[in-house]
Parts: sequence; C-alpha cells; structure tokens
Amino acid sequence: MSIIQRMLPAPVVTVLEPHERSRVDAAGAGFYHAIHRDSVADALEDLKRRRVSAVLLSVVRCGRERDRRMHAVVHEFPTVPTVALLGSEPANAESLLHLGNAGVTRLVDVRSPAGWSRLRHMLGAEASQGTDRAALAAIKAELGDVSGDCWAFFEALFTTSDRVGTVRELARRMDVLPSTLMSRFFRARLPAPKRYLAYARLLRAARLFEDPGHSIADVANALEYSSPQSFGRHVRTVLAMTAGEFRRTYDGETMLARLLDELVRPHRAALRSLRPLAIRAGMKTPPSIADRTPARVRRRP
Repeated sequence: MSIIQRMLPAPVVTVLEPHERSRVDAAGAGFYHAIHRDSVADALEDLKRRRVSAVLLSVVRCGRERDRRMHAVVHEFPTVPTVALLGSEPANAESLLHLGNAGVTRLVDVRSPAGWSRLRHMLGAEASQGTDRAALAAIKAELGDVSGDCWAFFEALFTTSDRVGTVRELARRMDVLPSTLMSRFFRARLPAPKRYLAYARLLRAARLFEDPGHSIADVANALEYSSPQSFGRHVRTVLAMTAGEFRRTYDGETMLARLLDELVRPHRAALRSLRPLAIRAGMKTPPSIADRTPARVRRRP
C-alpha cells in the first residue's frame, strides 16, 4: 500500500491565509485532518498539548508576521516536520529568508497540482517513521510468522488512533472479555497484557520526550494520564524511576529496545502460538462476538 493511502496518525496543524485553508483541506481528504490556527503561538500550544503529524506554515503569512515563536516550533519539536507552503500569492525573498533563519528547511510549492502530490508524499514519508509503526515493524522482525490472534493483539496496542489506556479497553478493541484475554496470557506463561500496555505507553512517552519543548505535564496530557503525578506514579511502578529520570534515560529507540528485550525476545515461542481470540464451547463472549459466533460453540442457556 502506498504511504499516501494511509491516514496520518495525528492532525496536521496549519497557520495559513484564509483562502489557503480550503485547498489544504481538499488536498488532504482521506489522508490527514487539518486543524487551522490563527497564529504561530496557537500552533506552538498545539504542539505542547497534543500529538501532531506536521505543521504547515504559509510562506506569505508567516514571513509577514515575523513571529519569534516560529524558532521554538522548529527547534523545540524537531521530530514534527515543519513545512513552508508557497501558495498562489508571490513571496518575497525576505519572507523566505525569515523562514530559513527560523530553521524551516522544507518548502513545497503548491501552485501546481504536482506540489500537492509532493506535500502528501513528504508527510507520508514522515508518518511511515512513526513510533507505532516502528514498534510493529520491530516486533514483526523478531517474531516472524505469528498467529492472526497474536498480531491482532500487537496491532491493538500500537494502532495510531483511539489509543487504549486500560486492559478493559484493549480487550474491547479485540472483541474479547478482559478475563479471557488475561487468562490466555497467564496460561501461556506470558507477561500480563497490562505489562505490554504499560510499555507501549512509555514508548510513546519516550518518543515525545525527544522533543525538548515537551514538559512532563505536556506528555502526561498528550497520553491521557489524569495528571503529571499519575504519569510519574506509572513510571515509578513500571520502571522504578522518576519521570525526570525516565526522560534522561530513555528515548524512543532505547525504550523500544527494552520492550523487545523484556516482552518479546524471551517469549517468542509462546507469542507465536498465542490464540487470545479463540472461542471455545461454553465460554462467555462479549455480545459483539456472540452475535457472529456459530451456534455450535455458543454457550447454552
């Protein structure tokens, strides 16, 4: 599948002229959801408070406004691509120079249809290197051929939208009862699903901390912890360190390595044969499963 046929995992934040917004929306239909902001300061707040796939800046508008916070957008969040958009209005050399001085190195000329295609490919290339996809690719490389049930579990962990925060939510996504999911892992002598879920969340946290503009509160909010204190307690429970120590110790790559070392490599055989979704005669199932389960394996009244 082409990289541009997948929906970006997080919104694209823009600072554009009013007439440019509709064209950006049309060009991204089915690929990204744009959140239009009125200023670079607003875009910077979005970067701090939520996951963002990219920032699109109008060359004319941002070159004219000379907002000093543009430097923060680029340098405090280096893993989020910042793209300058050259639209129908002519841009002077001073505007381009201002963007360059702020650190913006990606420029797309969208005055022709080819420019929009280039923009989509550029964003798609960035998205393909995302944390969740990298995790799934690394797990796939370690495990090789696995059961469809097992892979459904890892996809539920690392799906890039509507992330889950509890085992109950994870089980609901997989259409299995929480007790059944936990029981299958216990019988296979695997770490509990809660452990996998905790590491998946901390992997994303480590990735966000790679951007120095993210505070601990920002990361806690972006990953939907109830508070920075709750995030800190989670880190201490799972890794026996403070949130600050976690930030200094791990980035996305090293946290992924720890996940593989502790939760994947030692359990290859068990994971390859894991069947957490198998339905057996007499077992309880969620309504969504029972509705489509053959009568011969449904629980008898």
